[in-house]
Amino acid sequence: MYKPFGMLSQLTSNEDRQLRKKRFLSELFDFPEGSMPIGRLDEKSEGLLLMTTDGKLSDAINRSGVEKEYYAQLDGKITDEAIDQLRLGIEIGLWGQHYTTKPCKVTKLTKTPTLPDPDKKLRIGTHRPNSWISMTLTEGKFRQVRKMTAAVGFPTLRLVRVRIGNMLLGDTTVGRVVPITHFDLSTPS
Repeated sequence: MYKPFGMLSQLTSNEDRQLRKKRFLSELFDFPEGSMPIGRLDEKSEGLLLMTTDGKLSDAINRSGVEKEYYAQLDGKITDEAIDQLRLGIEIGLWGQHYTTKPCKVTKLTKTPTLPDPDKKLRIGTHRPNSWISMTLTEGKFRQVRKMTAAVGFPTLRLVRVRIGNMLLGDTTVGRVVPITHFDLSTPS
């Protein structure tokens, strides 16, 4: 599915306040009983999200180091030095502790990727000049991409997951759910 900006990566909540104020994946599709996301995207992130009814499969994928690729629109024109820091791994805060991220692939995108228009709440035009990067991780810590880019001085304005293993977001429209029976999460060659 293409998870929209402003939606939680869960089907519902046990908290009355969240039920009144938040949006949930159940708005998009009548998911089978026992469905769960494989990994998560935070509320302000968008893009490819896989769902399953197989908890063991979800756990196996989350622990296996499958590549996840993101396009991040950054506040400012990112420097080569900052890209090198991101590639090598950078220290971020995680649950009150220091954590050094694993090395990852980072590429400066020379042109704006073809994506749906950003949500109006992002106010992209109010920031200084911006740039886009592709970042491919084999781990998925809480708000990791956002924390990494902020740590090198280029906060993330917009974050879109475009790939998990060989599964591509492609030209899927925001909010669209595409049922599949098999997927290959191996890394593309």
